[in-house]
Amino acid sequence: MKISVVLITKNEAHNIRECLESVSWCDRAIIVDSGSTDGTVETARAMGAEVHETATWPGFGPQKNLALSKVQTEWVLSIDADERVTPALRDEILSAINANEADAYDMPRLSRFCGRFMRHSGWYPDRLTRVFRVGKARFTDDIVHENVVTDGPIGHLQTPLLHYTYDNFSQVLGKIDHYSTLGARQAFQRGKSASVASAWGHGAWAFLRTYLLRRGFMDGPQGLAVALMNGQASYYKYIKLWLLHQQAKQPAASGDRPAH
Repeated sequence: MKISVVLITKNEAHNIRECLESVSWCDRAIIVDSGSTDGTVETARAMGAEVHETATWPGFGPQKNLALSKVQTEWVLSIDADERVTPALRDEILSAINANEADAYDMPRLSRFCGRFMRHSGWYPDRLTRVFRVGKARFTDDIVHENVVTDGPIGHLQTPLLHYTYDNFSQVLGKIDHYSTLGARQAFQRGKSASVASAWGHGAWAFLRTYLLRRGFMDGPQGLAVALMNGQASYYKYIKLWLLHQQAKQPAASGDRPAH
């Protein structure tokens, strides 16, 4: 066996079948699931995937490293449930690992936002290291926005990985809340601080950077929506970080109050 695909899931029944079909050429499919209740696990196992269920959620990086620890092949491909490997990318991956010229390979990722594949807004080419030799790379232990680190040379693939990220604004709002919370917690753990004013500044800068500097205006209405989303996500991350610091001060402050 040459290559395994690894992914982590939670309630991905709407994605998992098409995702696994796009990587059916891999020798093994290894999934670490953190408490799905929508049939994700059953569907994946019915399709031949090896599923490991966990009761805890340590964060994206540690969870992906757990999946990586289950791999017994020489190479690994890491994807998310909302990503698809096209036949052209499959052929390029297989050609690359057979050529054996690098220990890891990155690839561009083309993401779709509410019906449109985004070519600007900082969303493309969005190169990510997703194919690597086992033992030569691992995921960072970040609870969110993890990435692959390797000491070896990295080759560059040209065919994009397709990313079906947001279908509607309900998903957008949900992920803004979820990821801003994780980002705030991670920043708090690293000793970073924020204020209401800095939260506003981060949000404004994220919007301007996406829409003007990264030419989000060239992605039409979706480009404006992404810029607004980035601005909101950044603002919420830093205002939540500020609130975490306010909450951390409360026990000491309440302890100074006189007893009644």
